[in-house]
Amino acid sequence: MLNIVLFGPPGSGKGTQAKFLEEKYSTPQISTGDLFRFNLKNETELGKLAQSYMGKGQLVPDEVTTNMLVDHLDNNPNEHGYIFDGYPRTTAQAQELDKILAEKYNDDVTVTLALVVEDEILVERLLERGKTSGRADDVDVNIIRDRIKEYYEKTAIVAEHFKAQGKWVEIDGVGSIEDITNKLYAAIDAANVK
Repeated sequence: MLNIVLFGPPGSGKGTQAKFLEEKYSTPQISTGDLFRFNLKNETELGKLAQSYMGKGQLVPDEVTTNMLVDHLDNNPNEHGYIFDGYPRTTAQAQELDKILAEKYNDDVTVTLALVVEDEILVERLLERGKTSGRADDVDVNIIRDRIKEYYEKTAIVAEHFKAQGKWVEIDGVGSIEDITNKLYAAIDAANVK
């Protein structure tokens, strides 16, 4: 199996690149945002539980997010592996992912890919996206900067987890889409040989 964890701040091109990776490696992208939207929209038990925290302005506990992921894996098996996008966001989630992959598939994370893009380029990209995305958080520079800052604060700790396992690869996320895609392919192929 090929299990890829995809990291990158808002505007780094993760969504675009995940589609190419899905196609090439037959590994579906599992986006935490999509899992939340599905569970909330369909009013599943996990969705209702998540909503109970969100309704109070609290963060949804790691356990709830992890259970959404496990539920998705159980209902959408794929023998080729997965692309994890937005999970793990904490060290506890990273440890849980290691455990889930070991217990369910007798496997582990193959590689963690982090798209690296300078903050000012991210801001430009998101403002540009905001012209057509309809997302309120893509048009306010202060909100964009807060999102980028929050990403770095949360990810720095998780990066250490994967660096310690020798599974952290940083990819320059600036350049043509094709160049970046080829860099990702090369990193994945190198990691998958080990």
